[in-house]
Amino acid sequence: MHAMGNVKLAVTEEEISACYPVMALLRPHVCAEAFLPAVRRMGEQGYRLAYLAAEERVQAVAGFRIIEMLRTGPMLEVDDLVTLDDGRSKGYGGELLRWCYQYARERGCSVVELDSAVTRASAHRFYFRERMHVLAFHFSHTLYAHGQPARDPADADHAVRTSTSSAHSGN
Repeated sequence: MHAMGNVKLAVTEEEISACYPVMALLRPHVCAEAFLPAVRRMGEQGYRLAYLAAEERVQAVAGFRIIEMLRTGPMLEVDDLVTLDDGRSKGYGGELLRWCYQYARERGCSVVELDSAVTRASAHRFYFRERMHVLAFHFSHTLYAHGQPARDPADADHAVRTSTSSAHSGN
């Protein structure tokens, strides 16, 4: 186990920017120049960025917000949770997640929830070790991808059916 890290909210430009190399591991599509403005813009909607510093650098980052839902009342939703590759298995992720639990408790939240991509099996093992459980499926329908309208999957399916039927009909 490691010596306890230091968890803080990233508030200054320097603190937020220092989180970028860690966040980029989870969100590689966000370039360094866009990171600070995005965090500031999302901050207007309640997004917060917490980080754990140890061994003279940021080791783990959590992006989260407190929201209220009819199902739960106030809750803390973790949008992003990531640890440096060489910081894994040192307890940094667990420490940061427990910090989120405490932050949520202090603000009257009933639950801490997060989504994790179905492909992230090692992250799922971590969440199970941290006594989290699978609550639901999270469904998504992409409307825009990187600022461009997304193709409607139904249109693509229709095109496949049309080309297949055309091929079979000799057209």
